[in-house]
Amino acid sequence: MSGLAMAAASALWFGILTSVSPCPLATNITAISFVGRRTGSPVGVLLSGLLYTLGRALVYVVIAVLLVKSLLSAPTVSLALQMWMNKLLGPILILVGMVMLGLIRVRFRGRGMSERLQRRVERLGLAGALALGILFALSFCPVSAALFFGSLLPLAMKHQSGVLLPLLYGIGTAVPVVVFAIVLAFGARWLGKLFERVTQVERWMRVITGAVFVGVGIYMSLVYVYRVI
Repeated sequence: MSGLAMAAASALWFGILTSVSPCPLATNITAISFVGRRTGSPVGVLLSGLLYTLGRALVYVVIAVLLVKSLLSAPTVSLALQMWMNKLLGPILILVGMVMLGLIRVRFRGRGMSERLQRRVERLGLAGALALGILFALSFCPVSAALFFGSLLPLAMKHQSGVLLPLLYGIGTAVPVVVFAIVLAFGARWLGKLFERVTQVERWMRVITGAVFVGVGIYMSLVYVYRVI
């Protein structure tokens, strides 16, 4: 039970760290600011933020559930994962940690908000916030891709949790977005300051988490791969 509780806390943390990473953070603020301006009321801004968050969380949960369930449902794959997961986790964590520390550079082609997309979102109204959440969630950045595919999915497969851990990850990605929506709704002038503070904190969060990943990955590799500990 303690192992699952630790995995649940890790999944929630991965979600929060994903949401405040530079690329997702910028797209989150851009999207919420855009749809928020179209509502004309604080309640509308909050509702737009919640719908945008729901769209992102749904994508993460659906992808994780489909991948984890499909892999665990195949007997040979499930057995192989049970045998090799501890050995694979060490090198995976080292690679993810190196990406988060900037030691490995990975380039992803992100999607901006084109004029055509803006017009479509405007026509959809509040539903456009949900659509934007789904769209931007599918546009993975290096850090978010590393956390989702390199950390959350192996963790979910190890604990055979196709729903709980992905759901907690989705909730984690929602927390900072909701905070920004509240700030935008009731004090837009503070948004720039909050963005700057979160960006500064995110650097330390990413460096500390990346260092922990590398350390744990080295330890797991020494225990399960090289068997020297």
